[in-house]
Amino acid sequence: MIQALQHGNYYHIYNRGINSTTLFKEKDNYEHFLKLFELHIEPIAETFAWCLMKNHFHFIVRIKETSETNLEKKITPSQSFSNLFNAYTKAFNKKYNRHGALFERPFRRKQVNFDNYLQNVIAYIHNNPVHHKICSHPIEYPWSSYISCLSDKPTKIKRTEVIACFGDLENFKYVHQEKGNYFAIENLLGI
Repeated sequence: MIQALQHGNYYHIYNRGINSTTLFKEKDNYEHFLKLFELHIEPIAETFAWCLMKNHFHFIVRIKETSETNLEKKITPSQSFSNLFNAYTKAFNKKYNRHGALFERPFRRKQVNFDNYLQNVIAYIHNNPVHHKICSHPIEYPWSSYISCLSDKPTKIKRTEVIACFGDLENFKYVHQEKGNYFAIENLLGI
């Protein structure tokens, strides 16, 4: 049985296209997904890291306490993610004249219980394009939160908390340059 997302907890949320189908064919797809994420998820969760790949995605979020959310309707966090995936599927299907499910169900989630795991998963998420040989360093990939973590520009990513998780910005950069044991993380996640 899939466990419901609990308020106050951190989660690694990830999913892929059904049968590993492409989720993002062009720049507009990535941008639209992020707009829908802002609409459906930002009211109920804080985002610490994300990466959108061609056929899958990863997010680290903390589900806000109920007192932190100003939702007039009592929508569960799991329903908010479902609404995001349904809205994106409808737009994608309409644009590409297709029908049916786009994402595997149910979406995957792993509760993040301790700081070391949080640090490892953030580095794993940002290095996903490197791991899949799309680029040689996360700074080269535009569809992740890595660049936002380095920037001084306003962001909705919890940048200060992310950098603090690594100690400081220099260690954040250093850890992201190290070759992590991403196969171990994937085995833990069941990917």
